[in-house]
Amino acid sequence: MKEFFDKLFSGGFALTYFSAPFREFGWRDVLDILALAAIFFALYLFVRDRRAGKLLTGIIVMFAIYAVSELLDMYAIRYIFSSFFGYGLIALAIIFQPELRAAMERIGSVPFRGLKSIGVEHRDMTLSPAGVDSIVEAVKDMSFSKTGALIVIERTTRIGEYIRTGTTLNADLTPELLRAVFFDKAPLHDGAVIVRGGRIYAAGCYLPLSEKTDIFKGLGTRHRAAIGLSEQSDSVIIVVSEETGTISIAYKGELFREFTSVSLRRKLFELLGKQDDATA
Repeated sequence: MKEFFDKLFSGGFALTYFSAPFREFGWRDVLDILALAAIFFALYLFVRDRRAGKLLTGIIVMFAIYAVSELLDMYAIRYIFSSFFGYGLIALAIIFQPELRAAMERIGSVPFRGLKSIGVEHRDMTLSPAGVDSIVEAVKDMSFSKTGALIVIERTTRIGEYIRTGTTLNADLTPELLRAVFFDKAPLHDGAVIVRGGRIYAAGCYLPLSEKTDIFKGLGTRHRAAIGLSEQSDSVIIVVSEETGTISIAYKGELFREFTSVSLRRKLFELLGKQDDATA
């Protein structure tokens, strides 16, 4: 132990790791540090509520062990961990490809509209108030009759790969058509309706199921599919339970439940970025 502290506080070690880096410290270094801090903070915000968060914690712990092994000249541990960092990170990138893809898609959907947009969540009104009213009216009726439904409102992240799994309609958004699509004898009622550009673009679409393990067991496939798509895009997904008629919204990997027609309308205006002036 004495040798460890002697090495830690020796002149050569302190000079190498503490004094030398600050000899030519300038404004570029400050900018570099701030940019790196912003990247790490964004990474933290992205992974904190995902399974990748535990992975990141484990990697940090392994880095700490590796640093200690360097100080103590622990050859075996240093060799094993150096091999892991050389090849293991590639394997982890493959395993956690969905999370990495979601992160890249979120970065790509950030609008560059000047400094005012930095740190501010971009929200666009992809539906007119009339479109929101049509969805709310249809969902209210389907909730009353306990008709299962799954409605996706596409926003900035394009979900064409899921649109291609269904049937293209490109029809006007009306409550009558939504109720007809989800009628239990209709051929497209099992899949999701995707609303793009204020129109019912496709129906009977299949969505990715969430792999979360903490989802309430009483929720069915529709809810898991809604959460799954919300993890991969910024879409707003509305679910009507076939068993209970409960209205839910999935957004950014979270499921919000127990909506009424009034609270559903208010929530849609909130998520889509337009003030609900009709409630005033």
